[in-house]
Amino acid sequence: MQTEEVQVMTIDEVAEYLRIPRSSLYKLSQEGRIPCQKVGRHWRFRRAAIDEWLSKNPSDNDSSRA
Repeated sequence: MQTEEVQVMTIDEVAEYLRIPRSSLYKLSQEGRIPCQKVGRHWRFRRAAIDEWLSKNPSDNDSSRA
């Protein structure tokens, strides 16, 4: 059993981690709004970069929902 967290995640893993639809994550990736890299046809995300991005970028949708 592996106890070490995965450092590089796939789009499916990040969508689950962030609890958002894959389609939303693809859009964020293509627009450069989330830290990621494209490797061939596949998007890859570093867990540390995602965690840092989350802490630095409060949701801009929160204020628009009120």
